[in-house]
Amino acid sequence: MAIATAANLGQQQSRSLERAIAAARVADQNRGRDISIIDLRELTPVFDYFVVITGSSRRQLHSISEEIDQVLRKDFGDSRLGIEGYAESRWILLDFGDVVIHLFDEETRAYYDLEQLWAGAKKVPFQPSEPKIVSDGG
Repeated sequence: MAIATAANLGQQQSRSLERAIAAARVADQNRGRDISIIDLRELTPVFDYFVVITGSSRRQLHSISEEIDQVLRKDFGDSRLGIEGYAESRWILLDFGDVVIHLFDEETRAYYDLEQLWAGAKKVPFQPSEPKIVSDGG
């Protein structure tokens, strides 16, 4: 029984990492900046990962949050447990239980500085895609 429980725990942690990476990729595809995935498993039992993203406008933050919702629902069967800050759009928090996504405008992200607050946590390597260079035809 203990082996089955350990295997289930490993699968759940792997799934939460997959979902965190999927959220980061969605943000990257929607031009989110300074994307960080913070592994909090060793520091708190409340959640496994934070995904921290900076957006440049209210419209962009809304777009990223809606796209993350859609991808996690479609690809992982996830339902968001809660959302905070959508109306104000300076800090949108998407709560998926073990994965929490934080979408900030630049000023608010600097003010709250979650990476510093959770400085003891490991970071998951995430490489944003390279910007595409569009040829002017010449």
